[in-house]
Amino acid sequence: LAVKDPTAVERANLLNMAKLSIKGLIESALSFGRTLDSDYPPLQQFFVVMEHCLKHGLKVRKSFLSYNKTIWGPLELVEKLYPEAEEIAASVRDLPGLKTPLGRARAWLRLALMQKKMADYLRCLIIQRDLLSEFYEYHALMMEEEGAVIVGLLVGLNVIDANLCVKGEDLDSQVGVIDFSMYLKSDDDIGGKERNVQIAAILDQKNYVEELNRQLNSTVSSLHARVDSLEKSNTKLIEELAIAKNNIIKLQEENHQLRSENTLILMKTQHHLEATKVDVEAELQTYKHSRQGLDEMYTEARRQLREESQLRQDMENELVVQVSMKHEIELAMKLLEKDIHEKQDTLIGLRQQLDEVKAINMEMYQKLQGSEDALKEKNEIIGRLEDKTNQINAAMKQLEQRLQQAEKAQTEAEAEDEKLKQEYANRSERLQQEFSQKEKQLLQLETDLKIEKEWRQTLEDDLQKEKETVSHLRTETQEIINLKKEFLKLQEKNKQLKRICQDQEAALQELASKLSESKLKIEDIKEANKALQGQVWLKDKEATHCKLCEKEFSLSKRKHHCRNCGEIFCNACSDNELPLPSSPKPVRVCDSCHAILIQRCSSNVP
Repeated sequence: LAVKDPTAVERANLLNMAKLSIKGLIESALSFGRTLDSDYPPLQQFFVVMEHCLKHGLKVRKSFLSYNKTIWGPLELVEKLYPEAEEIAASVRDLPGLKTPLGRARAWLRLALMQKKMADYLRCLIIQRDLLSEFYEYHALMMEEEGAVIVGLLVGLNVIDANLCVKGEDLDSQVGVIDFSMYLKSDDDIGGKERNVQIAAILDQKNYVEELNRQLNSTVSSLHARVDSLEKSNTKLIEELAIAKNNIIKLQEENHQLRSENTLILMKTQHHLEATKVDVEAELQTYKHSRQGLDEMYTEARRQLREESQLRQDMENELVVQVSMKHEIELAMKLLEKDIHEKQDTLIGLRQQLDEVKAINMEMYQKLQGSEDALKEKNEIIGRLEDKTNQINAAMKQLEQRLQQAEKAQTEAEAEDEKLKQEYANRSERLQQEFSQKEKQLLQLETDLKIEKEWRQTLEDDLQKEKETVSHLRTETQEIINLKKEFLKLQEKNKQLKRICQDQEAALQELASKLSESKLKIEDIKEANKALQGQVWLKDKEATHCKLCEKEFSLSKRKHHCRNCGEIFCNACSDNELPLPSSPKPVRVCDSCHAILIQRCSSNVP
């Protein structure tokens, strides 16, 4: 049989105990039906089991007096990893009754359970394995997979509401002993499966609701942030609007000031013109009385003066136009001279390049002719050598015939033949060397021709680019002319809009004056109404006589009632009539308050 690892067995046992304690605590808490206190036995056993799980595989730390083994060190790390745990750590350190690190760790566990964030805190701690390695051995429960399983089981404790008093409790001297009798099965537990299923469903619902609540909190926080940003942007816009309003008010004040100055200037000029007109009229009268015969001469002189002044004005305008044209022509001439000089420089450079290219072409052509002549000479030499070889072959045939005839002369002929072969071989080698040299020269000439063609192509490309730049500059000048025309059109439109704006301002001024007059009339009517308040119209039966003439009303003397003062007059006494633009006929007016009279039937007329 294989021997099991004792640390793995310890981890499995602690995991099973944690499962049993968490399950029993949840079931008992839900059946208990209210918040748990610190005296609740399943809750005490849960803290004991958690303490054993956290102590498993804990490294021993040396101190001055003895060896120390506590779980407060890793729990204190949570404060750095999870910022929300700073409040728990600070409250644990501030508790007056705690003296040992183990008591602080127990208080920390109780506060984390009350906050329902024990699983989140321990999950942050398990993720940082490199930091936990300083406190735990490699085989510890918190360093293995069992620790992650326990953290997952702790999420179910969020359904429990606990109210624990940590301040007055003695957490330093408690003895952590696991009571296994609480986890033994009984007959009642077998019959309560349906209740467990219901409890599980309730727990799932509570977990779903809590998760939904967290998501809603996150959305609310994001919405708050958006609201803050919108408020900031709104305040900025309000400030900009206030600044714009202040600027508008300042511009309106400046406009009013300018208008008042304009009116003052107009008044001054009118006074001056009136004074000058009076002086001129006086002078004219004196001249008429003194010199009547000089009027014709004066008119003729005045006409001549006008003509001369008109001619002078025309001449000045023409001179200004000619000066402007002259300046434009000078500028155009300068620009043309610059362009001509630049183009002449480019043409000179191109001509020099063309001359150089022509000289190079002539040299190449001469070299080609020389190489062709040399090739012809070599071809002739080769033809001669071929003739010689043919002759030698014929001689060889003759010698062979003679060899058959004369054996003695064979040795001499063979020696001569060998000599001739050596000479032929040497000559053929020389010819081959000369032929290879000529081929090299031909290749070099071909490369030179290619370079010349490329040079010509580059020159043609440069000329094409110059033409394109010239066309581009022409198009740009045409665009500038078009832009000038558009600018002039826009200026004319601006002038028209200014005229329309001035006309609208004048219309507004007229409307304002009319409105002010109507307001004054309305105020006068209101004052008259206030003065005549409390007066009551007379009844038709009571009003039998006119108030002014004190005659009785009849068909000829009809009643006219004042709407304002309530008096009744006859048509003979109310002779005051006013024309109104809204009515074709004039309207009768009251003699006392000058209000419009209403015609009423007399008492004896139906």
